[in-house]
Amino acid sequence: MSLDDAPLRMRNIGADVAVGDFVVVTDDGERVQEVMPRRSAFVRRASFEGNRAEAHTIAANIDVVVLVHALTSPPNQRRLERELVLAFDSGARPVVVLTKNDLIDDPEHTLAALRDVAPDVLVMLASGISGEGVESLRALAAGNATIALLGASGVGKSTLVNALVGQERQATADVREGDQRGRHTTNASQLVRLPGDGWLIDTPGVRAVSLWSSGRGIERAFSDVFDLMDHCRFRDCKHEQEPGCAVNAAVADGRLDLRRLDSMKRLVAEEAVLEEEQRAQEKALDKRGVRRPRPKPSP
Repeated sequence: MSLDDAPLRMRNIGADVAVGDFVVVTDDGERVQEVMPRRSAFVRRASFEGNRAEAHTIAANIDVVVLVHALTSPPNQRRLERELVLAFDSGARPVVVLTKNDLIDDPEHTLAALRDVAPDVLVMLASGISGEGVESLRALAAGNATIALLGASGVGKSTLVNALVGQERQATADVREGDQRGRHTTNASQLVRLPGDGWLIDTPGVRAVSLWSSGRGIERAFSDVFDLMDHCRFRDCKHEQEPGCAVNAAVADGRLDLRRLDSMKRLVAEEAVLEEEQRAQEKALDKRGVRRPRPKPSP
């Protein structure tokens, strides 16, 4: 039975089933009975307003989250910061890949800009057209590991998938000239076996990168800022006007971009609002006698 097609032919039990999940099915192969505990999961908030306190699991049981950005668009540091928060919280290792270097003369500006907000993360080039970086990317799946490609529409994921798999598996489409936005050529997440060893999860373009409840994702994605916080004079420093604030000192002397600090504060505030919404929804469900199934802890 094809791993790509099997989940589409089964009825599930109303559980949160995502591509990459291991499941127990009925003897007739018609229905999912149980979703096994996940070792990792890339989860964001559901993307429509009526479901703000619900999770959307994009991919499960992944070892490496490949965050794909295109060199043909201006470097989007704020988006990458959000993606890194979710990637670190997923339990998988994040890697940043910049595509379409065959279409530009010098990638160094974008490489430097994204490395500035990913200090502890591998940032690499890979082109599905020229083949540069494809073998290095495929090597991330060594040892029968699973890698997942995530990014906006038009960044070149489908072209990269075709290069990694070694065949024209995914349709591709041109981006718009005006804003470099792409059309969705991948309509559903798919699990694909890579030649030789490992697995690949390809996902549809993700336009909204909305946080879910964070573990240490923000702390790890902003490790440079948190390292500075350890040197503030006061333990409860808010990094506003307090004397002896190491974070503000770093902003003042150019070691830390003020936009990065503001971004971190916005994400912390967004996470607090989301957690309050989740608590309110759980309380409302409890009053109605509805118990939401809680995910099983990862082993």
